[in-house]
Amino acid sequence: MKIDSLPIPNRLRTVYLKAGITGLYPPQEECVKAGLFERKNILAAIPTASGKTLVAECAMQKEIAAGGKCLYIVPLKALASEKYEDFSGKGVSVGIATGDPDQKDEYLGRYDIVVATSEKTDSLLRNRAEWIKRVSLLVVDEIHLIGDESRGATLEMVIAKLRHQNPEMQIIGLSATMGNPEELAKWLDAALITSEWRPVDLREGVFYNGEIRFHEGKREVPPVKKDDDINLLLDTVEEGGQCLVFVSSRRSAEAYAKRAASALKRTSPALESYAAQIEKADATASGKVLADSVRKGAAFHHAGLPRAARVAVEEGFRKGDILVISSTPTLAAGLNLPARRVIIRDYQRYDAHLGMNPIPVMEYRQMAGRAGRPHLDPYGEAVLIAKDEGRVDDLFEDFIDAPAEKIKSQCQRETELRAHLLALIATGFAETRSDISAFMERSFYASQKVVHRRLDKNIESALSFLEDAEMIESVGDAVSSTYFGSLSSKLYLAPESALMIKAVLAAHANDSFSAFAVLHLLCMTPDMFRFYLKASDERLVDDILAARGEELWFEELSEEFFGALKSAAVLEEWISETPEEMISERYSIGSGDVHAAVENLKWLLHAASRIAHEFAPALEEDVKRLEIRVENGIREELIPLISLKGIGRVRARRLFERGITDPASLLKAGKASVVPILGTAVAEEVFAEAKRKILGSSRVADEASGFDEDEEDERSRENEGDRGDIGDRENEGDREDEVRGPQERKARAAVRERKKDKGPRTDKDETDKADKTNKANKMDKADKKQPTLFDF
Repeated sequence: MKIDSLPIPNRLRTVYLKAGITGLYPPQEECVKAGLFERKNILAAIPTASGKTLVAECAMQKEIAAGGKCLYIVPLKALASEKYEDFSGKGVSVGIATGDPDQKDEYLGRYDIVVATSEKTDSLLRNRAEWIKRVSLLVVDEIHLIGDESRGATLEMVIAKLRHQNPEMQIIGLSATMGNPEELAKWLDAALITSEWRPVDLREGVFYNGEIRFHEGKREVPPVKKDDDINLLLDTVEEGGQCLVFVSSRRSAEAYAKRAASALKRTSPALESYAAQIEKADATASGKVLADSVRKGAAFHHAGLPRAARVAVEEGFRKGDILVISSTPTLAAGLNLPARRVIIRDYQRYDAHLGMNPIPVMEYRQMAGRAGRPHLDPYGEAVLIAKDEGRVDDLFEDFIDAPAEKIKSQCQRETELRAHLLALIATGFAETRSDISAFMERSFYASQKVVHRRLDKNIESALSFLEDAEMIESVGDAVSSTYFGSLSSKLYLAPESALMIKAVLAAHANDSFSAFAVLHLLCMTPDMFRFYLKASDERLVDDILAARGEELWFEELSEEFFGALKSAAVLEEWISETPEEMISERYSIGSGDVHAAVENLKWLLHAASRIAHEFAPALEEDVKRLEIRVENGIREELIPLISLKGIGRVRARRLFERGITDPASLLKAGKASVVPILGTAVAEEVFAEAKRKILGSSRVADEASGFDEDEEDERSRENEGDRGDIGDRENEGDREDEVRGPQERKARAAVRERKKDKGPRTDKDETDKADKTNKANKMDKADKKQPTLFDF
């Protein structure tokens, strides 16, 4: 089927033809025949690089030409940026849904295509964004993630709510190969398109003893070095290809990149340029290892890197300058970076509860699917490395020839149900228990032949929790949300987090404010990204507890308690203006992880300030000031300066050290004195804004004292300054499994001693609520993975 024959706008047809795309791949043609352009629902479960995005883009452009509006849901924020670039410049307007979780973002209504994560879309639905009602075409990329333990329930409920709200909406689901696509297609009322066709032939094999064994033969790999994974790389490079190497941990990724760099020893001005970009973006020890490796043609990639470093690596690989990237599995599920050969070196992963386990077949398929660059490689190879002869056949059976797993609804878990049922009630999707049951009967969960008695039991249990938490009220069959319940839902908090924050803040409303206590409290919530503890962190945690334990507002000794101690200590370093490289080295964490935690904490502090306003008003302003400090990474004294657009944490500290502490002292010092710090252009802007702030403050005071407004009319017109966003950072949470083991016995004894000294607590009712919250939270933690809400 030719591009010329498709009912798409001429502008898009021209773009495709200029790019050399003249016809459709077989799976794409099947989608068209199944009713893609007749607004039929489509589920395309086809291999990576087989043209799924083009199918969606054609349908969206046709829909827009007919006056429709499109929503494109992706799993990661990084993918949102990639799709934004893909869809832009083709005659339609494209927007990315970012911003705070409790915002409606009505400005998105003016775009033809909106790209968003499932969590951001859920947040927009909870805040009743009007423009979503006009969505006439929904595209869900990586829809098989509906079975993901940590995020699948949100994706399922988003699709269900959008279908309920927009019943005439067309749905296009794009998926990797899965074990039960028929079930998902039936739920979506969609035509199912499955295919094994790929634009580049994929050869899957197992390497052992100097050769790759395929079903159809063998291939010798010269033993140039002692390590099999390096020999596979050198063999690929010798033939003009590039490699992706998947390993199980960040440490392994960095170690492989160093070995690969030593083996490759490439040099070029382009590689030097990428290395310089990385050094500028990441001054940590890990950043130095990456820059040194890139100089020789190798790199590693994981979420612990700052965004600018990851972007440099991705660009270098796409342009062919970087020859190999070693990565944790996150890259397989993320950006489109194909390579001639994909080496899956580590196909087992450590689980704290189960030990070493094989990776899922679907994950192997995603890694293998990166092999082969369309129009560049004659074929692609996916190679597993066997450690002994006996494992060769096992690897064929367990991965290459194995069927993909069936996806399963995650709405079966009560902790997930609580949040989503509260959202249904708070947003008016359900006003009675009958409404809730009817809505859930239309879920993927119910469609998977779940025993209805179990579904009803789980719903009742979740509703009972919400009622006990004073988030909903019920009279007979009718249910409604309380103010607290609606606020929690709009803030996109897990009910357990909201209840914990409310109870602990209320119990300590009259205590002396402790930033560390608030940081630790928020790091205890299920919604917070926490740094995992290593065995080597035992001494660190003991020292923190000994030095800061008296300040804590939360004393439930658990694995989460100690992880929150480490996380709170890291974040306190951040707001104490400790250099990032020092934080990274001191706590053995990546710079990207620090940024992820900061983004996560900004949202939780914003939520905490809203809750404090209602239930602990004496703490509201302190929490708001802490939010500013976390957003900018500053001590308290820099808050007045950081309010000026153009002044970040570094410039603010330099000004403060020269006696300039606020807008008034800045104006008094004079423009010439700050030009060496700010530069001429920034100094002009900063001074103009400082004048507006000072004049605005004076006008407020004058009006309060009855000053003649007319005499100051011209001056008041200058007071239109707005504070800009400062320090917007990319965030992509990623955690690798580490051995944990702080000395709980010693810590428990320390807390018991403190309790003896403190004497009895007051405000018993609030304390009882906090205890109840802690108990519920502890029980639920094992069933609730840390969410990645800031892929918004």
